[in-house]
Parts: sequence; C-alpha cells; structure tokens
Amino acid sequence: MSCIFCEIAAGRIPAEIVWRGKGVLAFLDHRPLFPGHVLLIPEAHYVTLADLPPELIAPLFRVAQKLEAAVESAMESQGSFIAINNKVSQSVPHLHIHVVPRNKGDGLKGFFWPRRPYDSEEHLRETAAKIRAALAQESIEG
Repeated sequence: MSCIFCEIAAGRIPAEIVWRGKGVLAFLDHRPLFPGHVLLIPEAHYVTLADLPPELIAPLFRVAQKLEAAVESAMESQGSFIAINNKVSQSVPHLHIHVVPRNKGDGLKGFFWPRRPYDSEEHLRETAAKIRAALAQESIEG
C-alpha cells in the first residue's frame, strides 16, 4: 500500500506546496478546517512522532515554528492551532503537523473531544506516577 504523503513528497501526486526544505515539506491540506490550513511532513516515511529519529525532531519543529508565524501573517489570523494525531484520528499514516490559522469566534471549539476529568486527586497522582515511570524508561534529556 502506498502512502499519499510519500507520493506528494516524490512529486507523483500534485499538491499546493508552500515550502520544501532538506527532508521537510509543507503543503495546503486538501480538506482544510480554514483556508491556510497547512500540513508539514518529513519527506521520509514515519508514521508517528515516536518513530521520527531524534536528529530530525529539531529541524522539523524549527520549520513548524516558522510556518506557524507565516500562516498567521499570510492569513491575517489572530493565532493558530498546531496539532499532531498519532494513530487515532490520523487519516494518513504518515507523521504530519497541522498548522491551522485561527480567529476568535471562528467556530472551532478548542479540542474536538469531550473533556474527561480525573476521578479524584488520587487518580490524578496515580496517572502522573504512571507517566513518570514510563518516562524513566526512556532516554530523555532536559
């Protein structure tokens, strides 16, 4: 099965490309939330952010930072929404960052899912402890 984003990166499927750099590509989403909705991808195929090699994270997010400012400026928006879906709600299984221009009252309601509060303070602390334990298993600097 081929990946549509890999095909776009290879130039075999047309897309409205707004930026191309070393290993990174940005193009307009063909089903935008609002005009100016851009998708930023690594040209190489990685499914999730966790799959992206550590040396590619900073270059990808440097472009995301510049792209966010450019989209806001170009679209004369008050702000933006930056998002990555990993697996769930990921319509194309290729890592991509959504950069969406936003304006107050634009109709987009924050997150697209209902909020689920913690059952108790103990549940909150247990959840934090689980995440800390999982992080302890990873090699993270900072």
